[in-house]
Amino acid sequence: MPKWGYSIITQQLDPEKTVIASGREVRVSHKHTREVCRTIKGMMLTKAKEYLLDVAEKKKAVPFRRYQKKAGHRHGLDHAFAGRYPIKAATQVLKVLKNAEANAENKSLDIDRLQIIHAAAYPGMKVKRYTPRAHGRASPKYNTLSHIEIALGEKAGQGEEA
Repeated sequence: MPKWGYSIITQQLDPEKTVIASGREVRVSHKHTREVCRTIKGMMLTKAKEYLLDVAEKKKAVPFRRYQKKAGHRHGLDHAFAGRYPIKAATQVLKVLKNAEANAENKSLDIDRLQIIHAAAYPGMKVKRYTPRAHGRASPKYNTLSHIEIALGEKAGQGEEA
């Protein structure tokens, strides 16, 4: 059993209609990944995959709401002006999203009705290295890894109860 858990309470999820997937200790910026996850939360699976591919190709920008210092304005953003194109974070989130989709296929859920009900990213372990400096000294160089979590749920169709 892993020593880590999910930030969403898995006991509250219906195991027959939801799937979860995570990427642990991924080498991407936790700040960029947080903004990407915040943007795709609530989207349908197919729309989110298209959106992440467009971000990776720099066709659509991700609105930055918390980590927006010195971020330029981008065209076509709703409810925000600052935005960026976090290519590396978008591709890693897309990998976790595809893992969740594979988990849904394994549970024989309807792929066309899947919606992202939980998407979160937070900092992981810090990798400490050293950069050589003048006169034989060294300065620490930290690299913070990220954890990515995605949960998908079947959206109730017409004629069904939610």
